[in-house]
Amino acid sequence: MRVVFAGTPEFAARALTAILAAKHEVVLVLTQPDRPRGRGMKTAASAVKAVAAAHGLPLVQPASLKDPAALEPVRQARPDVMVVAAYGLILPAACLAIPAFGCLNIHASLLPRWRGAAPIQRALLAGDRETGISIMQMDEGLDTGAVLLARALPIEPSDTAQSLHDRLAALGGQLIVEALAGLAAGALSPRPQDPAEATYAAKLSKTEGAIDWRRDAAQLTRTVRAFNPFPVAHARINGEWLRLWAASPASGRGEPGVILRADRAGIVVACGEDALRLEVLQKPGGRPLAAGDFLAGHPLTPGGRFDA
Repeated sequence: MRVVFAGTPEFAARALTAILAAKHEVVLVLTQPDRPRGRGMKTAASAVKAVAAAHGLPLVQPASLKDPAALEPVRQARPDVMVVAAYGLILPAACLAIPAFGCLNIHASLLPRWRGAAPIQRALLAGDRETGISIMQMDEGLDTGAVLLARALPIEPSDTAQSLHDRLAALGGQLIVEALAGLAAGALSPRPQDPAEATYAAKLSKTEGAIDWRRDAAQLTRTVRAFNPFPVAHARINGEWLRLWAASPASGRGEPGVILRADRAGIVVACGEDALRLEVLQKPGGRPLAAGDFLAGHPLTPGGRFDA
């Protein structure tokens, strides 16, 4: 099929690579403009742009698709279908109407659960036991279109947002290839979503990553996992914020925020229910360290207390 692909981060780049490997003709790639990234805030290309450049694919980087002129390259490409994955720009109705088979979105949840910007992190925060990939026929709503294909993926107890992202990205590439084959064969049966079952995956805010020790340890463990690798959970002690990269529930009881144990196995802190073992920590300007290495340079002792 003649495919126009729109996407920006690594999740989308995996899907584009899978589509190319399946020998579809990618006639145009859309990705967001180059932007400052990383600690040095140097201007860098998106992961999708890197794949497009490596394969010599036609590429455009509009800042918006609201201007009719921005859609002209899409019209000229005469696509059978447009595939969208974590693009980051809203597709107006005029864009949705261009491809013969419409626009397909690769969404990282089992729709209608977790419509919106952060489905991976919200599934982890909620303690969901599974998530998955939905291939959706796009309409003008926010992830409201009919589902063409969906496949579940279990969430492992050790999953972080990064590890779950990587497995979902691989599944997304596999499923979009299946969807394109089914679309070409007329073998897909759209399933309308039930709005009553919809939940919304709001974009993460950094303030959500601040640890409230009055919450139970299971909830706080999920927060640490969901905010790894961005924007990273954090807690304050002696007026200094520490970034928390890995943690797990532990036995123990005490006033929330009080350190119960501190050794190479971790720094155990009392919570509203049970306790949280901090396993990998990072001081401002430092690098992430396992608890034992962290304590060697930054002693924390039982009875010490994290700030409220």
